[in-house]
Amino acid sequence: MDEQRRQNIAYQYLCRLEEAKRWMEACLKEELPSPVELEESLRNGVLLAKLGHCFAPSVVPLKKIYDAEQLRYQATGLHFRHTDNINFWLSAIAHIGLPSTFFPETTDIYDKKNMPRVVYCIHALSLFLFRLGLAPQIHDLYGKVKFTGKPSSSPNLHSLGGVLGVRDLMKGTCALIAAEELSNMASELAKYDLQLPAFSKIGGILANELSVDEAAVHAAVLAINEAVERGVVKDTLVALQNPSALLENLREPLAAIYQELLAQAKMEKAANARNRNDGESQDIYDCYLTQAEIQGNINHVNVHGALEVVDDALERQSPEALLEALQDPVLTLQGVRRDFADWYLEQLSSDREQKAQELGLVELLEKEEVQAGVAAANIKGDQEQAMLRAVQRINKAIRRGVAADTVKELMCPEAQLPPVYPSASAVYQQELAVLRQQQQGELAQEELFVAVEMLSAVVLINRALEAKDASSFWSSLVSPATGLAEVDRENAQRYFDALVKLRQIRGVDGAFLSWNDLQAAVSQVNAQVQEETDQVLAVSLINEALDQDNPEKTLSSLLLPAAGLDDISLPVATRYHLLLVAAKRRKAQATGDPEAVLWLEEIRQEVVRANQDTDAAQRMALGVAAINQAIKEGKAAQTERVLRNPSVGLRGVVPDCADGYQRLLKDAMAKKQRPGDTALWVQHDMKDGTTYYFHLRTFQGTWEQPPGCRLNTSHLTREEIQSAVTKVTTAHDRQQLWKANVGFIIRLQARLRGFLVRQKFAEHSHFLRTWLPAVVKIQIQAWARMWAVRRRYRKRLGYFQKNVSSIVKIQAFFRARKARDDYRMLVHTPHPPLSVVRRFAHLLNQSQEDFLAEAELLKLQEEVVRKIRSNQQLEQDLNLMDIKIGLLVKNRITLQEVVSHCKKLTKKNKEQLSDMMVLDKQKGLKSLSKEKRQKLEAYQHLFYLLQTQPIYLAKLIFQMPQNKTTKFMESVIFSLYNYASNSREAYLLLQLFKAALQEEIKSKVEQPQDMVTGNPTVVRLVVRFYRNGRGQSALREILGKVIQDVLEDKMLSVHTDPVHLYKSWINQTEAQTGQRSHLPYDVTPEQALSHPEVQRRLDISLRNLLAVTDKFLAAIISSVDQIPYGMRYVAKVLKTTLAEKFPDATENEIHKASVVGNLLYYRFLNPAVVAPDAFDIVAMAAGGALAAPQRHALGAVAQVLQHAAAGKAFSRESQHLRVLNDYLEETHLKFRRFICRACQVLEPEERFAVDEYSDMVAVAKPMVYITMGELVNTHRLLLEHQDWIAPDHRDPLHELLEDLGELPTVPDLIGENVATDGNVDLSKLEVSLTLTNKFEGLETDADDTNTQSLLLSTKQMLADIMQFHPGDSLQEILSLSASREEEAAHKRLMCRRQACEAQTPEPLRRHRSLTAHSLLPLAEKQRRVLRNLRRLEGLGLVSARDGYQGLVDELAKDIRNQRKRRQRRKAELLKLQATLQGLSMKTTFYEEQGDYYSQYIRACLDHLAPSSNFRNVIFDITPGDEAGKFEVNAKFLGVDMERFQLHYQDLLQLQYEGVAVMKLFNKAKVNVNLLIFLLNKKFLRK
Repeated sequence: MDEQRRQNIAYQYLCRLEEAKRWMEACLKEELPSPVELEESLRNGVLLAKLGHCFAPSVVPLKKIYDAEQLRYQATGLHFRHTDNINFWLSAIAHIGLPSTFFPETTDIYDKKNMPRVVYCIHALSLFLFRLGLAPQIHDLYGKVKFTGKPSSSPNLHSLGGVLGVRDLMKGTCALIAAEELSNMASELAKYDLQLPAFSKIGGILANELSVDEAAVHAAVLAINEAVERGVVKDTLVALQNPSALLENLREPLAAIYQELLAQAKMEKAANARNRNDGESQDIYDCYLTQAEIQGNINHVNVHGALEVVDDALERQSPEALLEALQDPVLTLQGVRRDFADWYLEQLSSDREQKAQELGLVELLEKEEVQAGVAAANIKGDQEQAMLRAVQRINKAIRRGVAADTVKELMCPEAQLPPVYPSASAVYQQELAVLRQQQQGELAQEELFVAVEMLSAVVLINRALEAKDASSFWSSLVSPATGLAEVDRENAQRYFDALVKLRQIRGVDGAFLSWNDLQAAVSQVNAQVQEETDQVLAVSLINEALDQDNPEKTLSSLLLPAAGLDDISLPVATRYHLLLVAAKRRKAQATGDPEAVLWLEEIRQEVVRANQDTDAAQRMALGVAAINQAIKEGKAAQTERVLRNPSVGLRGVVPDCADGYQRLLKDAMAKKQRPGDTALWVQHDMKDGTTYYFHLRTFQGTWEQPPGCRLNTSHLTREEIQSAVTKVTTAHDRQQLWKANVGFIIRLQARLRGFLVRQKFAEHSHFLRTWLPAVVKIQIQAWARMWAVRRRYRKRLGYFQKNVSSIVKIQAFFRARKARDDYRMLVHTPHPPLSVVRRFAHLLNQSQEDFLAEAELLKLQEEVVRKIRSNQQLEQDLNLMDIKIGLLVKNRITLQEVVSHCKKLTKKNKEQLSDMMVLDKQKGLKSLSKEKRQKLEAYQHLFYLLQTQPIYLAKLIFQMPQNKTTKFMESVIFSLYNYASNSREAYLLLQLFKAALQEEIKSKVEQPQDMVTGNPTVVRLVVRFYRNGRGQSALREILGKVIQDVLEDKMLSVHTDPVHLYKSWINQTEAQTGQRSHLPYDVTPEQALSHPEVQRRLDISLRNLLAVTDKFLAAIISSVDQIPYGMRYVAKVLKTTLAEKFPDATENEIHKASVVGNLLYYRFLNPAVVAPDAFDIVAMAAGGALAAPQRHALGAVAQVLQHAAAGKAFSRESQHLRVLNDYLEETHLKFRRFICRACQVLEPEERFAVDEYSDMVAVAKPMVYITMGELVNTHRLLLEHQDWIAPDHRDPLHELLEDLGELPTVPDLIGENVATDGNVDLSKLEVSLTLTNKFEGLETDADDTNTQSLLLSTKQMLADIMQFHPGDSLQEILSLSASREEEAAHKRLMCRRQACEAQTPEPLRRHRSLTAHSLLPLAEKQRRVLRNLRRLEGLGLVSARDGYQGLVDELAKDIRNQRKRRQRRKAELLKLQATLQGLSMKTTFYEEQGDYYSQYIRACLDHLAPSSNFRNVIFDITPGDEAGKFEVNAKFLGVDMERFQLHYQDLLQLQYEGVAVMKLFNKAKVNVNLLIFLLNKKFLRK
């Protein structure tokens, strides 16, 4: 009986060994030795340590396992360091919480003192891990295996085999060897006197260890087993949910699966218990499931369900769902990272597909496979991130410009780039820097890979060229990595020679050839080869045509592009053929070779000769035709002029014989005239004997007689004309001989005229002497009349002198009335008379006050622009300060860095304006040199063109990426227009917005609704511009009061969410009664609305909401005139442009798309309603913010207004708000009327009184203040996109860009001294540009054809003349001669004007073209005005029939505009002063925020300051023996006091838990974040 018992125990132990072996194989995924060898193989601890790594990898890393491959063990046996593996395993099971009851000793394993306890511990561990869901369940194999093998001298076990019942084993069905093995195992157990542990009691022991109330746990587990037996899922779930059972992770949807799996496990356990009926004391847990087994099965079901969720996420290809599934706690996956979701999806999908291909069907991934996939994805993700970091380092190195650093980073393996050759480091740096500049951003890895691959190939080619190695050169040249196109093997040597020659030409400095140089050389060689081939073919075809004597074929050959012959003309084909045949014949005679052919240069010479002959014949024929036409018209002067045409070549033509030539030639023509002669062809005989035919109507000629040609017989030939000219000239020479005796005749005539005059005088004297008495009487009467008139005059003069004061008043009254009437007529009459205009012409003169006002305006504009830049920089620094404080809190930077930035912020605020002016004090763009002056003027011309011609910038905006457009607009365009600080810039900026908006609608908008659904670039920029500055003040005026009322009303409640109202009601009821409400807390909106109290509260909230909304609506609708003019005009342009592009669209669609839904309300007004603190609508203290109820109230109002403006009603999603739909419809109509009124605005020309002549008559030249960075960026963008912006190469933009040349370098702009400073920031260096028009030319001399300049110059001179010459018409004013006094007064006025100009600063001086004629005398000005009037009349701009009233109207308009300009300038001064004051307030606000941050930093510093108790205490921190451990030694006055061991993992845990301060030695308090940063920086090098 005892022997049988010993055999049973041995068999049972062998089964436990087999169970442990199979379970460990499932965990380790590797095959283990047989059970008899398993005990020995466990002694070195390798398998146990690997097992520990499976469930506690952080405790047992693979790299810490000693002799992991067991090579040392197989060679020399056990080593004392193998005990480290055993200790690692024990630490791992202790780490996961296995009760220490099951722990074996190290000697039990290493010395094999108690191996059954080790197996017992493995069984307990399997059940414990199964309960935690970290490992599969161990299977009970008792009675299911039989043992076979050979006898052994020692008591060892052999392999386990097939399935056999224990009763069969006891009956002797097993082999004798098996019985011997059992006997040996029994002897082994008896030898060491080892008691076999009770393996069946493991579950109960675990339950006892885990429970504080064993009886409650026992009862709960029994109830679960009983419920499982009954098979009712609901009862089983209730039993499982019993808290006393201590079960975790129960999921109700899986209750049925719990029931099924637990029932199956219970049946298997009961069956195993029946097989094991060995007579021992029975335990209830032999048949019942223990708490650990129940928990393990639950975990198994949960894991399977979680894996199904993972599979579903993979099936749907959803990264978000997959990440959520992987983070399920039941899977206990290690290393799942949120930012690697896409990598997990890719890796696990690939694993799932591969598994399906291997199995032939789709199966769930196992947990271990998922973990392996996550680990693989992490590796890939880390490699990708490492690659991205390497790429970032490469980009940083490229930006630094140090070639060695760049190559070092390129050679980093993490970057995954092709081979790099350090010897060519400068090449990589230069080319990659250029590529990065072209990309306008960081280079990606793909771009770097392609660039480095190409550059490395280029380096190899340069090496081959340098070594003169043609074979290496060719292999590198045709390499795909080089990427050269059209490389031909036959031209290899020519490529090599061309590139070697290119290197020699460039010399040492430019010896390295870039890829562009290589491609250009290859293309050039290919082109040369192709050109040579084509030219040879063309020359052979030409000679072949000459041999065939075929003029048509000759012409076709000459027209071949390959021949390279220019100016080949069809009418000259016969001449070409004739001359080429003659040349070929001469060459054959000269060389004696009848087969001689013409070469290309010889052909080219004959072609040029034929063209010259044809041109001479054509000009001669035209000249002869002109002579014949002049003879027919009968104008002698015209005939004489055409006779002197050098193309005809007539000799002896004398101007004085014009009439003679006309008569004789006309007679000759009459003689040749034949009746009915209408032929149009004439024939000219050339000197070389050829004939040239000329058509009199088409003026075209030919060397070949046209078909059906009839010659004109009346046409005089050159020879006939020459004959007639010779006859007349000869007769004229004879007449000149008679003129020698004319003097005598003249003297005779003079004497005869003197005699007649004396005779007439004697007769008149005789008449007066005869009638003397009558003459005397007439004189007496004249004296009497004179006395009477003088008497009356003196009497009237005395009366006036007595009443002189009254007369002065009457005169003043009449003059004032006349002046008012005249000015009213000037302003309101469309065509004021000249007398009225002349009276107010002096108003066009600029006074000294005008210049002073303009100077003040310029000064304020400059201050405003700089203040804006200063505030922008302050805002950026404050935002950066926010980030740095956030990083401080997150332990990314030190407090010292934050303090440093805070000091820089204060310093920058004080010195920013002076820093902006640093450029003016350096030798840069404004230095006094001709070259720099030309560069400066070129930039001034360019920016003037960009400012006044908005189409360039409008097109440029859409050539840039959308993310850069806003920055470009704010940094460049708004600076170019001085932020619309005066009327001129405001007008021009609106023109830009208009052009850009029309361009965007034309090219990008396909339907009106796109303006709502999209994000139009121009609309976004317009709103962004007008919502700042003056637009911000408009928002404050419109919405400030109503918003302030809402914020101050503490009792206002506009909550319309039924659930919120319901919960607030429940909370209020419970607070008042002190009892918990019987109503549920979580309800749906429909359930909440079922309560009358909720309905009552909702009704009150809706009434409050409508009342507040009405206030906002009234404020908005009544403030049409307060909306910035620019916003209203852009809305008008948007509406009209959409209507033009979509004529079939209804007015309602246009309103919604262009204005209501997208511009005036939604984009301009609505954000200010939602967030008034963000737009300075309400005053907020530094660091202050709106309360949540206030923001909710404003959001509710904005929602109602937004629905009303868009005409959108509340739908099913807001069922409880549908009662507001009638109100929304009514409000929408009000918005429509508001929008229509808003769009009714004047055009900018009328509002700002600006036209095309404004710049020419303005007192001051326009100026802009722009930084060097903005200037360079604008130049670069124009160079890149000039072909798109201005397709016509004759466009002025191309000329100005050619004047500027290449992009300037930093020393060119700011000077050598400043450029050498490495801290130069172009974005902070500012320059002022006085804009001028390069294409302006107002001089009105004979050759001037500029109409606008001519008109303006005429008006300027006429205004000067009108001030000194009276008259009621321009003809009268211009016909009067100036007296000496008028000339003197005019000269004094011009001198005063010139002196005033000389004293005026350069930016305020008028255009040179306006002062060109200032010093001319009045008489000269009159002559020039008369001449200009005739030219203007010829151009159709004025008319003499109405007395040049159009010019008078222009002068009247200038006078009116001058007045408006002065008024507007005064308003602009007040506006700029207010703007400057507002900007100063904003600066003060930013400074307060800076002070707030400074106080925060000081508080941090005070918090870190040591207290007096630890003033002389020093903490000495040194790294410990193990990684992550540090020794802290406290010293007081240099004396060691206490020691403390600090664990880095403990610090990280404290940081994770949010603990900010920890205690050392229970005395000193230390900031955890700063301590971690210190350890990272000093010891861990992070």
